Amino acid sequence: MTMQSFKVFLKSRIFIAVLLLILTGATQVSAERSFDSNRARLLGHMIQQQLNRHHYSDKKLDDKLSASAYELYLKQLDGQKRFLLQADLKAMSASELLIDDAIRSGRLDLPQQGEQLLNNRIEQVKKLCTEILAKDFNLDIVDDFETDPKKIDYAKNIVELKERWRQILKYQTVNRYLGLLEDELKTTEPKALSKVSADIKKRLLIEAREKVLKSQLSSLDRMLDETTQDHYDRYLNALARAFDPHSNYLAPTRKEDFDISMSGSLEGIGATLREEDGYIKVVRIIPGSAAYKQGHLEADDIILKVGEGAKGEPVDITDTRIRDAVALIRGKKGTEVRLTVKKPDGRQLIVPIVRDIVEISESFVKGETILDETSQKRFGYIKVPSFYRDYSGKTKRNCTDDMRTVIRKLVAEKIDGLIIDLRNNGGGSLGDAVDMTGLFIDEGPVVQVRSRGGKIRELSDDDAGVEYAGPVLVLVNRFSASASEIFAGALQDYKRALIVGDEHTHGKGTVQAMLDLDRAVRLQGMEKYLPLGAVKVTIQKFYRISGESTQERGVIPDIILPSRYDGLKSGEKYLTNALIWDHIASADYDLWPEPPLQIEKMRAASAARVAASEKFKDLIEVADKANERRENSQQSLQLTQIIKEREELHQLQVNETPSPHGGLEPEKKDSKEELTLKEKIKDDPYVLEAEQILLKLQQELISSTIK
Repeated sequence: MTMQSFKVFLKSRIFIAVLLLILTGATQVSAERSFDSNRARLLGHMIQQQLNRHHYSDKKLDDKLSASAYELYLKQLDGQKRFLLQADLKAMSASELLIDDAIRSGRLDLPQQGEQLLNNRIEQVKKLCTEILAKDFNLDIVDDFETDPKKIDYAKNIVELKERWRQILKYQTVNRYLGLLEDELKTTEPKALSKVSADIKKRLLIEAREKVLKSQLSSLDRMLDETTQDHYDRYLNALARAFDPHSNYLAPTRKEDFDISMSGSLEGIGATLREEDGYIKVVRIIPGSAAYKQGHLEADDIILKVGEGAKGEPVDITDTRIRDAVALIRGKKGTEVRLTVKKPDGRQLIVPIVRDIVEISESFVKGETILDETSQKRFGYIKVPSFYRDYSGKTKRNCTDDMRTVIRKLVAEKIDGLIIDLRNNGGGSLGDAVDMTGLFIDEGPVVQVRSRGGKIRELSDDDAGVEYAGPVLVLVNRFSASASEIFAGALQDYKRALIVGDEHTHGKGTVQAMLDLDRAVRLQGMEKYLPLGAVKVTIQKFYRISGESTQERGVIPDIILPSRYDGLKSGEKYLTNALIWDHIASADYDLWPEPPLQIEKMRAASAARVAASEKFKDLIEVADKANERRENSQQSLQLTQIIKEREELHQLQVNETPSPHGGLEPEKKDSKEELTLKEKIKDDPYVLEAEQILLKLQQELISSTIK
């Protein structure tokens, strides 16, 4: 036996000894529970083993990591601070630095304690809701409450908790009343809503309170239906997320639910969601989906309620498991789901989406020509919704081949420059990010991938030649992520293209692997505990050819343009436990053989045009108002004030129509008519400014060549 094989043998013997100790040494849990405590101990041990063995960061399961896991566990247990009292937190605080020890020894104290405390408070809140909604609310007095849970503490006692729920239920009642009133009067006119007879007001307020009570009790009952295993799964997920926000534990639910968790796509509307601090949050909108075409649901939106059509009773999904939220959102093609959404700036609006299958054609690379009327220069525009590739082999379609086809078509039309739009592109195939970069450089490295332990490999374009050698500009925003950042970063490092857009891209510079826990169990007699599920683990990190990581900071554009998202804390650097930015040695590469650009001069010219642009002024105004709303998280409970806010929100929605392309969407000539790509970008201020930057870039290159 070699020394290496002896070490493997010894480790396996130690693992067996520790595991048997865990499964036989702790017997405090009653055998009468449906929750299998031995399986739970095995599961906890397997997850910590996989994280310790494979996670990129090489973090140790110690007191520091325990504290991070504990904080995440509390947010998952009661992130909105609507149930637990300060005394409950004090009772659990003894476990804050002991999660590492508990996992190793197989103790289940914290998740079981958390379940019991939460369920006791939910039962109390059910009684409080019934008591509060049995009486009228005074809607005329000045009254408000704090909606941002980060700005409040857990309630000191039941009296404080009751007051918190009075405010929540009063706000829900006012909004339900106004919805009923609008339906009855068939108008949203503020004057009509303010001047209504006492009888109608009294009748509808009673109905509103009844509906709110029914909805709230249903939501609380769903929370009570969660099993001990559900609570333990969330506890383990908090442990995984303490390593980094992209590492997760996925419980072995029904195959359909498991597939949804892995792919993140929801049949019917086409969105990627995640469960975060008691909320269901939108991560990404899938190109070509119903949500993509509707245009008002966006990344970082929080879904508060789900209703079936215009008449369906909306269901509150705050503190709901993601699989239960999925079950409510999904539905048959052609039916309508209404999502009550909270925007990052605090606004709430109802987003109606007609469920549909994803139109694959909408997700493909598309190109168009733009003619600058003044100079008569013709520029190409290419929209890349994602870095897609059909791995099934049915179509063999991929974004690189599609990009090549579109480029050749545009080159045949004699374009003077090219705009590549990666706004809202969440990434996709790493191989295609490399191959697509190769369409614009001759040969050379595109990205460096570093594994745990420091091993670095380069992914390169080995195909000599380029498809397009003219001026290139890449549009990005803070929702451009992963493969988008690799592509944009490489072209920036080669000085092959100008990067233009938001102050930074998303900053997703890590690679995850899905590890099947069942495959890791090799001990005889453990089969009875299967299935155990899977753990998603961050195993690698991306680095640009310059040596800088794309993680956390993202790609900083050469020219930054104002955005309606300015001030929004969206991106990797705002995620809890995100891996930090760092750098390694630069790869060996040759810059694009063009004269150096006068970037500062181009920035100044762009800033002058932006300052004179009415469209950008509107965007800046929208961003400023959004920041004001974000800072002012106090919500009025006075009826007249809420009516006024609803009118302001309505006007804002009329004036600010978001587009899936990241700009402003032009009005449709007919609501049933699909806009062409040319129509979609015609009035997009970012495309218009990109066109002017390209024009100046081309002039500078011509001038440098003449000299």
